[in-house]
Amino acid sequence: MPYPYQQEIERCFSGAIGSQGLNTAEFDSVLRDSELALADIRRALKAGDMRFLSVARADDDLSAIERTAADLRGRFSHLVVLGTGGSSLGARALAALATDGLGVPRVGPRLHFIDNIDPDSFDDLLGSLDLARTGFLVISKSGNTMEIIATAMVCLDLVGKRLGAEAVRRQFVAITEPGDNPLRRIATRAGMPILDHDPKIGGRYSVLSVVGLLTSSAIGLDVRAVRSGAASVLDHALAAPVRDVPPAVGAALAVGLGRHRGASSNVLMAYGNALIPFVLWYCQLWAESLGKGGLGMTPIGALGPVDQHSQLQLYLDGPRDKYLTFVVRAAAGRGAKIAWDGFDDQRVSYLTGRTIGDVVEASQRATAESLAACGRPIRVISLRTIDERALGALFMHFMLETLIAARLLGVDPINQPAVKDGKIRARRYLAEAR
Repeated sequence: MPYPYQQEIERCFSGAIGSQGLNTAEFDSVLRDSELALADIRRALKAGDMRFLSVARADDDLSAIERTAADLRGRFSHLVVLGTGGSSLGARALAALATDGLGVPRVGPRLHFIDNIDPDSFDDLLGSLDLARTGFLVISKSGNTMEIIATAMVCLDLVGKRLGAEAVRRQFVAITEPGDNPLRRIATRAGMPILDHDPKIGGRYSVLSVVGLLTSSAIGLDVRAVRSGAASVLDHALAAPVRDVPPAVGAALAVGLGRHRGASSNVLMAYGNALIPFVLWYCQLWAESLGKGGLGMTPIGALGPVDQHSQLQLYLDGPRDKYLTFVVRAAAGRGAKIAWDGFDDQRVSYLTGRTIGDVVEASQRATAESLAACGRPIRVISLRTIDERALGALFMHFMLETLIAARLLGVDPINQPAVKDGKIRARRYLAEAR
């Protein structure tokens, strides 16, 4: 495999798990459709479309991203990121690679993602920060996201009153698409720098653009490695036979299990705290891209081993409507060694001399085997390590898998028409409340 993960799918088939698995004919039929979807993607890229995929190969914008990131890193102890959905989740997934167990970056400013506004926690955060050492990054592709405009205006007012107009110009950066929009007008009036959000890159597909990479670079991550990992998956997908393209195979499995075995829930269970935000990123990608016209599969995020103690009972003994994916890293031998001379109990003697990583490795292997033994379809994506290149590869894998699944379902993976009604209603309620 030319990139940093392996995909094991044998336990999705009837020969391994029984009647809940796909048979060869069913899988081959869906895989043929996946090949057509892959051909569509290849044509689109050749025509210059799907910029959110081809940006993985670009490097012309990276120097500017790195310069801005270095400036933020050098001037601020805290960086408040005002963005929601795709304007936040990808950056959070990457940032987890560069933080300690308490979420503090090893270098650069501490990041505060304000992606779900709450009046109490927002006030508490602003009251706790040294504003003179705090930068603000405001992100909205459309420039009209209600929550982001609201929080940006609060922060601008606070900094302006406390530190003056010059501080606003020095401490705020905006990311929005070109053209006239409220955020660009606000940024222009305040005199803050504006970075262009590529209008051809939608929010939930923006992780490989400035939206995902600027904050990552600010805390010392190698954003070139992120793109390299993503490009390795894309290049392989464009050149290899469909059976050798993991995203195409994954899409065929998901749609095939939904079509032939009634799988309506898609569980992504990751092992490793560094992957918690990645799971959240994936859930938005899959739900918002595929949930249209009564179609789609509900994504469920899970974390191992902890959710073995909270969700596993349902997966093993509940409705047979789930397709599960484990994302694991080789953990054996990692972490602290289990030993205590003052305690000798045969009931836990199997732990003696092992490491915490050994416990995790045993848990992920045993859980996957237990699910398969119960006839639950499960694939395993194995990483050699969790780093920038590996995460870039996973981003590209799941974007491609989602695009191909959308083609198989016959839905548009780019739009999200159903959510517009709620946005219109919320704005009307606020206007009427005056």
